[in-house]
Amino acid sequence: MSSRVREVDEACGVAQAAAVMGDWWNLLVLREVARGQHRFDQLVAELAVSRRVLTERLTHLVSHGVLARSRYQDRPPRYEYRLTERGEAFLPVLVGMQDWADRWLLGDGSLTALPSGAESDRVRALVGTTVPPVSLPSAAGPRDVLASTATVLFAYPATGRPTPHPAGWDGIAGTIGCTLENRLFRDRLPAFTAAGVAVHGVSTQRPEEQAAFAAEEGIPFPLLSDVDLVLAAALRLPTVRIAQQQRLKRLVLVADRDRVVRHTIFPVTDIPAAVDEALTVGASL
Repeated sequence: MSSRVREVDEACGVAQAAAVMGDWWNLLVLREVARGQHRFDQLVAELAVSRRVLTERLTHLVSHGVLARSRYQDRPPRYEYRLTERGEAFLPVLVGMQDWADRWLLGDGSLTALPSGAESDRVRALVGTTVPPVSLPSAAGPRDVLASTATVLFAYPATGRPTPHPAGWDGIAGTIGCTLENRLFRDRLPAFTAAGVAVHGVSTQRPEEQAAFAAEEGIPFPLLSDVDLVLAAALRLPTVRIAQQQRLKRLVLVADRDRVVRHTIFPVTDIPAAVDEALTVGASL
């Protein structure tokens, strides 16, 4: 490589990011840490990677400030690894890579959420897994994505108010119905409450947009903002990029009081039926 090319690469953000994150294992380690796997043995098991390779990658990511290492046991000394602010800032890149691969490598290039395929398989695989503690912004301040009771967590692309939907939104399958979905959960909330089930909504809209929508529609349950894609990365949720913003595809998760996912609905093709199904499953937990 010529000195001229090296000089260009030294000032190129893509080249610098590739130097830190471009390795296969670096990306997969970061994916698993974002999913709540913080300890060495957990990462070995999840990734099926050799201990030597994992040690090398963890050392690399810590040295570059992407992960922070802290001791949780003295005898023998054992450590856990968590995302730093620099590491969390990379999560939208991970989610964007997943969205691109879901659509163009594992899918047919369309934006539609299909009942079969990589996205559906990934959502179904959430059943039996534990949702890691994830705190997201809301109108009332940061709060956990799950309540201390059984929780129905429904994800949706965007409500369109107060900010209008971008041009062409109505032509994208699965984007219509976000306001209807919120209204239906709002109207059925007394039944969910009587069954001891909390309801939380989540989208990638900003907290102030969600607060304005909640006030206008009288939404009594928390609307959480995954604007930084922390939850999307933690659960590997299906997303779609529309008008330069990553949006969550519509889905419903039902988790018990121990944070274990017991039921998923994806794709959501019949919103009223999905609300009824979520209530039935939640009430049985």
